[in-house]
Amino acid sequence: MPDDTVTTLSRLFLRSCRTYQKPDRMLFKAGTGWTRISTDEVETAVRRMSLGFRELGLGPGDRLAILSENRPEWVMADLAALSAGAVTVPIYTSLLPEQIRFLLEDSGARIVVCSDLDLWRKVEAVRAALTSLERVIVVDGDPPAGTHALSDVVEMGRRAEAADPGAFERAAEAVRPGDLASIIYTSGTTGMPKGVMLSHANFVSNVLSLASFIDFNDTDLGLSFLPLSHVLERTATFFLFHVGASMAYAESIEAVATNMVEVRPTIIVSVPRLFEKIYTRIMDMVMAGSRVKRAIFVWALATGKKHAAKTIAREPVPAHLAVKHGLARRLVFGKILAKTGGRIRYAICGGAPLSRDIAEFFYAIGLRIMPGYGLTETSPVLTGSTPERVRFGSAGVPIPGVGLRLAEDGEILARGPNVMMGYYKNEADTREVLKDGWLATGDIGRFDEDGFLYITDRKKDIIVTSGGKNVAPQPIEGLVQASPYITSAVVVGSSRKFISALVVPDFAKLEALAKAKGWSFADRAALCRRPEVAAFLLEEANRMTPGLASYERIKKVAVLDREFELDAGEVTPTLKVRRTIVEQKYADLIDGLYRD
Repeated sequence: MPDDTVTTLSRLFLRSCRTYQKPDRMLFKAGTGWTRISTDEVETAVRRMSLGFRELGLGPGDRLAILSENRPEWVMADLAALSAGAVTVPIYTSLLPEQIRFLLEDSGARIVVCSDLDLWRKVEAVRAALTSLERVIVVDGDPPAGTHALSDVVEMGRRAEAADPGAFERAAEAVRPGDLASIIYTSGTTGMPKGVMLSHANFVSNVLSLASFIDFNDTDLGLSFLPLSHVLERTATFFLFHVGASMAYAESIEAVATNMVEVRPTIIVSVPRLFEKIYTRIMDMVMAGSRVKRAIFVWALATGKKHAAKTIAREPVPAHLAVKHGLARRLVFGKILAKTGGRIRYAICGGAPLSRDIAEFFYAIGLRIMPGYGLTETSPVLTGSTPERVRFGSAGVPIPGVGLRLAEDGEILARGPNVMMGYYKNEADTREVLKDGWLATGDIGRFDEDGFLYITDRKKDIIVTSGGKNVAPQPIEGLVQASPYITSAVVVGSSRKFISALVVPDFAKLEALAKAKGWSFADRAALCRRPEVAAFLLEEANRMTPGLASYERIKKVAVLDREFELDAGEVTPTLKVRRTIVEQKYADLIDGLYRD
């Protein structure tokens, strides 16, 4: 089946299984070792699961929801539903029962697949209110009354296959490119989640475009840890299937560092926060070393940056620099990269802008992070980077087939075959963002002379001070959070005389500093109330932002004694701050910053 017949996700799956026969198409941790699943085993599982879903009444256009952590069964259930012509509804495992109820009811899901009994309990808590839900399937654990074990569903499919061997292929081939493939609910930073409708053609166009832009291949191994409910990880999975790569599923986000060393991936897909944490750990280790080791690291990093500048500019590397760079790799960089498995070719980064300093740092040490940009509404990738075509601080260039332009106010507008069908049951919001074939992204950006896109902020987040100055908070927050003492920052100051920030410190480092300084404190809350702490963190914020205009500089900070929490509604499942909610919750604290 040649590439030009890959018009749907079901055809993509069938072609991939026929083309790339491998003993290790998927890997997962079982006990102390990694279990391999071959291409044939994946295809058999998907075929039987799909036919089993059909036996339970799932037909073309019906909705099947998946409530599970990353694991092979997530992907198999997704491909099984898509190959039956059904529509997949991904749900984050971190959501509360009432949030899950809304997604299941709004989408009209008839079946939900839960990975374990803990997640089943979330559904069970609201099941009485779900008028469309007919079947609940549990992957692990004894299925409670009224539910099905996934293994039993697969057995139903096996019997259906024996009775009609060609049923799966006929259903998969019957799916059309314009058919709805998935309803993915946005994180909802500014209100209720909206169901983004993506067709098979939307996803496939993005996969084929990426395949012509990035050289992933069947020798690659990806490590999956960004939630599959996130459209970036989902499309990356389809992409890896298309090119025949293998995929290992991390045990958990906490185990990613260990799993990297165990499976030695060549590809990872993540959001900036992971790289920020790795950067912080590296710098902590450097600072804890001897003066000689610190000096060697500084020399190696400077050498790496010079080498990177020549590489990116496509200029020849002088012999003396090449020698020094080889020495830096042996003495410093190799030891750092060994903690990632030592084989990463591509580290794809999306979901939010990656700071210039962190991108340059990793490129210099040999871990080349390739930033991109996109939205759930665009399946999702709009721009990307390659090792040869990258600009630190940028989101890359438009990928093939995607058109981008800027509106008069700087908002990024996008069009292409990857742009969504619309918002589910929400024509008003669809009309608001889709006009004359262009999608209004809600992001503000600019292009440089070489066509690289730079995201400057969210349109709705722009702060206008009482003096009429426009301030983009996200870039400032990114700079501030590069401080080893600051975990999170939310810049505030709308209709105020100056800019301030709510700051969540790195509590371990702050407590160590307080003990060294002799600042007494009974508990964390008491420490955060000390004026010396606020003064120190304000100094840190300003140390990280030396190039800002005076009206963009943070003049005061309020120190919070806890992280922003998902359960409190302060962040989305993708850990984006819900700015409006945070400002409402901390209104008194913010007012106190301006009381003078």
